[in-house]
Amino acid sequence: MKQFKIYLFFFFLLYSAGIKANFILLPMDEVSQKNHLKAYGITYWCLDKQYKASWLLNYRGGSFLLPDAPEIRKECQIRGVSFEILSDADANQILAEISSPSVNMETVVLEKAPKIAVYTPKGKQPWDDAVTMVLTYAEIPFTPIYDEEVLSDQLILYDWLHLHHEDFTGQYGKFFGAYRNAPWYIDQKKNAESLATKLGYEKVSQEKLAVAKKIRDFVIGGGFMFAMCSATDSFDIALAAEGVDICEAMFDGDDSDANYQSRLDYSKSFAFKDYILERRPEKYEFSDIDMTEKRRISMDKDYFTLMEFSAKWDVIPSMLCQNHTQLIKGFMGQTTAFDRSLIKSNVLVLGENQLNEEGRYIHGQKGKGFFTFFGGHDPEDYQHRVGDEPTVLDLHPNSPGFRLILNNVLFPAARKKPQKT
Repeated sequence: MKQFKIYLFFFFLLYSAGIKANFILLPMDEVSQKNHLKAYGITYWCLDKQYKASWLLNYRGGSFLLPDAPEIRKECQIRGVSFEILSDADANQILAEISSPSVNMETVVLEKAPKIAVYTPKGKQPWDDAVTMVLTYAEIPFTPIYDEEVLSDQLILYDWLHLHHEDFTGQYGKFFGAYRNAPWYIDQKKNAESLATKLGYEKVSQEKLAVAKKIRDFVIGGGFMFAMCSATDSFDIALAAEGVDICEAMFDGDDSDANYQSRLDYSKSFAFKDYILERRPEKYEFSDIDMTEKRRISMDKDYFTLMEFSAKWDVIPSMLCQNHTQLIKGFMGQTTAFDRSLIKSNVLVLGENQLNEEGRYIHGQKGKGFFTFFGGHDPEDYQHRVGDEPTVLDLHPNSPGFRLILNNVLFPAARKKPQKT
């Protein structure tokens, strides 16, 4: 009898060793994940390798469920991403829990790795822009493009487009007041004028409008567009000012049109309405959309709150708000945040500072596509200035602000479901 028990024990060990784990969970809660940002890179890598993945909305901070494979385990170990091995039964239990009508969770299948383009001037370093910086850190591949590629209709090659901190109005970022004599500003202006001439335009503002309209058409046709800082409001303003000269002589060589404010067509803007343009060329501001100078809050109290949505009914905003915390540290930029009263009613506010009555993170649909605007320059650099040292993301692998950017990167990978609301 004793010998039989020994045989039975060894049979059980051999049988247990033969059971194959079927899934890998990348937990995204605050405690379990060592590197949230690189976890997105692992998920993208799996999609690029033709593996299926699932995004578990509101489950442990928006975790990712991947198939179990030796190369995925190895890649997690190399990149320092925390993972848990699940049996088929474990995974089914989690999915059953998520599917219960009583919990605010949902499973979203991710089908393909989106093709990513970053609209950015030639010669820019990855740390000049938060999105290129975090894409590089997360090891998510992207293609830099600029005006020539956009105007030659190359956007059709991509699913997702990020707008670098660009000025689409042709006013060179409104840096004239502080930096008109700086060599980098003089070179920037000269290079922009040369490019506009090369592409067949008399003015930079005209060329930038043509680029903005191509980007608009990309979104209307089904593309996903993400913009931060000055690329948000300057893009909207450029579209609304089509056919109107809003640039003063130091920007384009002639005077602006008389009464140009009254000639703006807000219906052409994606996100904003009823805004007043800043006429002074020396003022580092485009309009009253931005809240930078209207804010009354100290740095230590500057936070914004992510809105809570129903994961089962409002899948898209729920995906974009996945995080391990609902309270996000604020950060500034040329365009820090958006005046709530100037945001169109059909645009969702995903993150807000109620004290300042400002939207920090907003999202909308245009035609068949989507856009997201995120105020501020760098989520881990509170008041980024020209010439400041780049942020080292190895020091911020769990940054909630950078997670919001990466939510948008994976958003186009989701299997589309009809909206219920």
